[in-house]
Amino acid sequence: MIPEQYHALYAIVIFLVTYALIMSEKIHRSVVALMGAILVLFAGVIHFEEAIHHIDWNTIGLLVGMMIIVGITRRSGVFEYVAIWAAKRAKGEPIRILVSLAVITAVGSAFLDNVTTVLLVVPVTFSITKELDVNPVPFLITEIMASNIGGTATLIGDPPNIMISGPAGLTFMDFIYSLTPVVIIIFAITILILRRIFRINTTEELKQKIMQFDEKQELKDVALMKKSLFVLALTIIGFMLHGTLHIENSIIALAGATLLLLITREEPEEVLLTVEWPTIFFFAGLFAVVGSLEVNGVIAAIAEKAIEVTGGDLLKTGLLVLWLAAMASSFVDNIPFVATMIPMIKEMGPEGLKVFTNLDPIWWSLALGACLGGNGTIIGAAANVIVAGLAEKNGHKITFMGYMKIAFPLMLLSIIICTVYLYLFYWT
Repeated sequence: MIPEQYHALYAIVIFLVTYALIMSEKIHRSVVALMGAILVLFAGVIHFEEAIHHIDWNTIGLLVGMMIIVGITRRSGVFEYVAIWAAKRAKGEPIRILVSLAVITAVGSAFLDNVTTVLLVVPVTFSITKELDVNPVPFLITEIMASNIGGTATLIGDPPNIMISGPAGLTFMDFIYSLTPVVIIIFAITILILRRIFRINTTEELKQKIMQFDEKQELKDVALMKKSLFVLALTIIGFMLHGTLHIENSIIALAGATLLLLITREEPEEVLLTVEWPTIFFFAGLFAVVGSLEVNGVIAAIAEKAIEVTGGDLLKTGLLVLWLAAMASSFVDNIPFVATMIPMIKEMGPEGLKVFTNLDPIWWSLALGACLGGNGTIIGAAANVIVAGLAEKNGHKITFMGYMKIAFPLMLLSIIICTVYLYLFYWT
């Protein structure tokens, strides 16, 4: 047990070491987060009941529920069907296929999640680019950026939004109203620029090969597809109405998952294997580590310092949060960063230092900065790392600098657009 006067210092040290090990990627981030949680618990820096209290169970439940729904839905082959259908609609034109796959990735990331979406779209991309005899890297870079932009648009699209929604008391429709308009603008501008950057050509003969693909062959189970899409639609409607119904998003997601398990009669053991349990335990451990900072007054002290720097001005605070989140999320995983920022922002509100009566503009700054900042480098978000790994496995390396010289300027442009948007509608 650590003497009480050293609790805050010990919590800071464990947090920094945990963060450094997560960034190094030498040990799996789930193991690191759990180890950090064990160390603060063993030292008595945070009690077990306090650690459990600081785990955001709404985030955990929402993630598990959506992972189950997507895990069952993907078995039907509907996602592969849509990708090939889009490629044929593009008449085999590489640049039009690139845009089509980007749109599918963005929309999928908004209503499923960006990691799942890239796992579904990337294998199809390799099949299409192989038939066209073109380099898949431009397609993959576009899909990475589309996944992070699309995931920003809704509450369920990107983990930072899921994490923010509970503490901020923001509904699914709040995210739609406040973030989707600027996300659509950013997506359109990003795709227009990427179309200019990438020059992809192929022969007419190879284009015709794409037109011979039969997307219907990808549908492995039509009955399962219908049931899955029905439940997915019901779940999304539930998210839209959860503010009116006063039911947590996690309950709606878990209800959707349970209903789908019930009507499809899928084997629960097999379905539960599709849940990314390492991610769930990563969240749980991380919440406990950040909780140790909060109970020992570290978060409150940082919040006071931030307010001192910005003078309690909404515009300056929003700018600080937006740009700090974007820069940090470009180079480190945005999940631990957001987990640290949430209690700090809460401390600025009515329940803490009472500097701001309405924290919504600050929450939107954090969401946009953290989600879009992930586009900055190849390690900025989980979807980026997954696509880079799949590319390397298929013999196409996406280098750190090769990606960054295209993506980082576009990320900065997206944050500039967000700055203007937030200034016009929220900061003034």
